[in-house]
Amino acid sequence: MKTLPYISLLLISLSCSSNQEHILPTEQSLTESVYASATIQPDSLYQVYAAVSGILDEVLVEEGDMVTKNKTLFQIVNNSQKLNSQNAKFTLDLAKENYNGSAAILISITDEIDAATLSLRNDSVNYYRQKKLWEQRIGSKLQYETKKLNYELASNQLKLLKNTYNRTKNELKTTVKQAQNNFYTASIATKDFTVISKMDGKVYALFKEPGEIITSMEPIAAIGSANRFVIKLLVDEVDIVRIHNTQEVLIHLEAYADTIFKAQISKIYPKKDERNQTFTVEAIFVNPPEVLFPGLSGEANIIIAKKEKVLPFLKPF
Repeated sequence: MKTLPYISLLLISLSCSSNQEHILPTEQSLTESVYASATIQPDSLYQVYAAVSGILDEVLVEEGDMVTKNKTLFQIVNNSQKLNSQNAKFTLDLAKENYNGSAAILISITDEIDAATLSLRNDSVNYYRQKKLWEQRIGSKLQYETKKLNYELASNQLKLLKNTYNRTKNELKTTVKQAQNNFYTASIATKDFTVISKMDGKVYALFKEPGEIITSMEPIAAIGSANRFVIKLLVDEVDIVRIHNTQEVLIHLEAYADTIFKAQISKIYPKKDERNQTFTVEAIFVNPPEVLFPGLSGEANIIIAKKEKVLPFLKPF
């Protein structure tokens, strides 16, 4: 009878010991990251502006078109500028005609120089002939002085005409250069009415329609890379000091809900956006999705520290 309590106590003890939990350590990796909102944009995306004001006459591309560098995108019209260019061309043609044309001013001066040269030659012969006679006391002094005066006047007239020729030639040459500069300036201004692409890429947006007024203050299109995209990350100012280039980034896009993409920090913009107290950081995909569109949004975690084989907690066994 005395053994029954002992056996019961032993069974109770064994039952309690079998339910006892054992604690074993588990090694895991520990990662520290910084959160950032993410937006997808084409690389080298830029807004197209016109250099001049006018009316949009032609739109030569459509949204989604592939364009090459220097391809014409838009044609703007401005009749006053066109007239200025034509007037500059007329002025240039007239300046060239006056300088070296068949009815040039210099030709008439050249004719006067030829006539003055003949007159000087004739007056020179008469003067030296009269001088020899006067030296022999033949003739009157008045005749000698008259011949001498005619000779000197003819000589001065020839010099004056030659100076006039040289001065007029320089003035006409300067006028031609000025007209060329004015025409070149007007031509450049006329070319500004043709808007071209600055890069090989894709047209992502058109902001104006034919017939609308164009100014140099408003963009008329957006063009960027067709196959290279960057990730714009907005990082809080309290975390920006922990970010540097080449850090790993894990991207979750709303359009790819079940996939995590890897990226790498490529650029950090130094200026803070005072409106939302954030800094802009760029990242590039390591393995980008097959299909991307500008404006796709999501979330990102920038890996700033990682430790392997740590014991974050003890797991019951």
